[in-house]
Amino acid sequence: MATTYLSLNYHIVTATKDRRPWIAPSWRPRFHEYLGGTSRGLEAVPLAIGGVADHVHLLIGLRATHRLSDFVRELKKAGVCWAVRHGDPAFQWQQSYAAFTVGTSQLEAVRAYVLNQEHHHAPRSSAEELQDFLRRAGVSYDPKYFE
Repeated sequence: MATTYLSLNYHIVTATKDRRPWIAPSWRPRFHEYLGGTSRGLEAVPLAIGGVADHVHLLIGLRATHRLSDFVRELKKAGVCWAVRHGDPAFQWQQSYAAFTVGTSQLEAVRAYVLNQEHHHAPRSSAEELQDFLRRAGVSYDPKYFE
């Protein structure tokens, strides 16, 4: 084979420190756009970015040369710099994040989910949402981190 073909798509979820509602609706769309531009600058493909006041969802296509942890670290670092300058000077991310692989057949459903976060969070909190994702993905977790 003369070349390598890959489909490496990730649904990444990262929350603000202590899940504080720092991402205000007035600057949230620009923040998401900035995260998309930063992703492109890191040679990833942003497929969808959405979120609410205390967390962000990203549907991202990565290259074989990316290391997920490095990508997320650089994205979060850039996000803090932007948010402190243009949004809320107290802004911080939690150190942790969640990431799930997404098959090609699920891309459109995940994309729609990521872009419709306000609707999804009307009936439940971001912590409840993440616990549901973890259960469905078969990932064990300690409930104390969600108290």
